[in-house]
Amino acid sequence: MSGELVLVTGGSGFIGAHCVLRLLRDGYRVRTTVRSAGREADVRAMITAGGVNGAGGVELGDALSFATADLLSDDGWPAAVADCDYVLHVASPVPLAEPKHEDEVIEPARDGVLRVLGAARAAGVRRTVLTSSFAAVKFGQPGKLVFTEADWSDPAGGEAMSAYAKSKLYAERAAWELVAAAGSGAGVSGVAGVSGVAGVSGASGGGMELAVINPVGVFGPALGPELSLWADLVGKLLDGRQRVLPRMHVNVVDVRDVAELHVRAMTDPAAAGQRFLASAGGRSLPEIAALLRDRLGAAAARVPTRALPDWAVRVAARFSPRAAFVLPELGTAREASSDKARQLLGWHPRPVDEAVLDMATSLIDR
Repeated sequence: MSGELVLVTGGSGFIGAHCVLRLLRDGYRVRTTVRSAGREADVRAMITAGGVNGAGGVELGDALSFATADLLSDDGWPAAVADCDYVLHVASPVPLAEPKHEDEVIEPARDGVLRVLGAARAAGVRRTVLTSSFAAVKFGQPGKLVFTEADWSDPAGGEAMSAYAKSKLYAERAAWELVAAAGSGAGVSGVAGVSGVAGVSGASGGGMELAVINPVGVFGPALGPELSLWADLVGKLLDGRQRVLPRMHVNVVDVRDVAELHVRAMTDPAAAGQRFLASAGGRSLPEIAALLRDRLGAAAARVPTRALPDWAVRVAARFSPRAAFVLPELGTAREASSDKARQLLGWHPRPVDEAVLDMATSLIDR
């Protein structure tokens, strides 16, 4: 437990930074990957902002180290995973706009997962926890309103999926297929021939296990300049750039609870070979806007009040990728059940309102 070495890929990202922060607070040594050495200062600033190495926080000392590695290259990964007990593979390409071809996003995500898992296996890592997404669960299943870990998105199910959503689906599939091909055991079913996972034999002769976290929309405090899709949306609500409110349903989980669930899945024996949905519940976008106006006073004076009819969103989606992103969530509340994480791992997320307000407050402070 305390003092063990954990590799976190993508420590400069929204979820990655919070995973690093949680691990340091729990007494682990952490190595995190950055694409260039120049990003080390950014990560240290984010960790300090989160309360480590600062007043009332945990002294950082030499508990945090860095490795330079890119998901697009094999270079650096053997050194990154060397001597690690665990790996949290959080990093994944997030496009700023829909690419000309979906493979521009899908291939780096899938190939990156295979690189990290391959390196972890060769290094004898005990368990890797992969950050997937609710997007790998909810699409292409018409009429279904409540989803569990047994569900998988179906790109052929008649519902449009963004390149990013497909990248999360195919990357997670690749992870389970790799582990299943190298071993056998109880675990996830329903993935293109995957009947079980566990027991990937590493170079050391030990076994490597896989667990997967599938978060919904991740809110909570931003530690640095790299913002999530949802932080960008909340920022646009606060400064008035988002002028109207589609009646879209947003599932919410706090980033601090996502980080905690990664650590629980990393160490709990029951988590081996399992995937876990992470959700605290849902709100409509108009409800989120009303919460900001009601609780943040003058800081939320520009938050819009006008709801956009569904028909108007559908028309806009013909011309706007951002509007098309909203379409699957219009007028339908598709919920992710986190019962498995709660019951098996004792995970209890913060309320939705707290996650949303803490994200907004952190953006205002910045």
